[in-house]
Amino acid sequence: MQTTIKNIETDLRNQVAQAATPKEVEDIRVAFLGKKGSITVLLSQMKDLSLEEKKTTGPLMQALRQTAEGLIEERKNYLINHAAQAAALKEQLFDVTVGLSKAQQGHLHPYTHIVEEIQQIFLSMGYEIWDGPEVETDFYNFGALNIPQDHPARDMYDTFWTDTPGNLLRTHTSTVQIRAMQERKPPIAGIAPGRTFRHEAVDASHDYQFMQCEGLFVDKHVTIGHLFATAQTFLKALFEKDTLDIRIRPGFFPFVEPGFEIDMRCVFCKTGCSVCKQSTWIEVFPGGMVHPNVLKAGGIDPTKYAGFAFGFGLTRLGMLKYGIDDIRLLYSGKLKFLEQF
Repeated sequence: MQTTIKNIETDLRNQVAQAATPKEVEDIRVAFLGKKGSITVLLSQMKDLSLEEKKTTGPLMQALRQTAEGLIEERKNYLINHAAQAAALKEQLFDVTVGLSKAQQGHLHPYTHIVEEIQQIFLSMGYEIWDGPEVETDFYNFGALNIPQDHPARDMYDTFWTDTPGNLLRTHTSTVQIRAMQERKPPIAGIAPGRTFRHEAVDASHDYQFMQCEGLFVDKHVTIGHLFATAQTFLKALFEKDTLDIRIRPGFFPFVEPGFEIDMRCVFCKTGCSVCKQSTWIEVFPGGMVHPNVLKAGGIDPTKYAGFAFGFGLTRLGMLKYGIDDIRLLYSGKLKFLEQF
């Protein structure tokens, strides 16, 4: 009997060691511990043994069953864990070029489209493209633009201030015009597209981060007529219209004097629609003649030179041009939205 027990254990260990899948381990369990398994059959023979044989052989049989249960459970857990690790490794090291049914096509973001188009229009008009820091000082964002500390116009801007005193996330790209005047001598002509930040609630038409574009032209004998002609030429090119009416309304902005609101005739209707709020006019951008104090802050003599400045929301113009009705789509990362461009 002891020889039989030893042979069964040896056979068990060999089979368990060679099992390659949890299914094979289960088959081994049935073969040894199932109702008709060799160990189960061996244990059933205990009743036929004498009292002395039971005292000697009984503990060996019980030890064999415990050994079988332990070996089978250990091998099963090992194979399950090994398979899980192999699957995880396969996911980490997968070949991204395998299984592609066709080449995937990328898409430029609508912001990229609108910025490139606007830049090309102004480059064709002789303007430069300027850039500036997004984290600005109080001087460039407010002070140099004729908005001193106690000026009520500061309430118009919901400003993000940093932990560094006097530093903030720029609320407009008008900051760049001061740097441009400080670094260049007239005649000066350029635009500054870029991101701006204001502490606003996010909804379909507002976001705390949006794209804006500042424009500046400084030279001798510059008039308001140059501003209006520039605005009309730009809008006609952007919206691909041979003719486009603009409307001028008075407006107050600390950095220009006089200041204006420039509207364009709605490009989507003739009698009124939801885009123009049934008025047939669309607010486009403010502008005006650069205030003498702003010219002085830029190091330019206002008695010799004049200039006009304007600013418009790239986000707004992009939404108008491409028919986007929710500003949140621009940052959503939704492929179905981006694939349209």
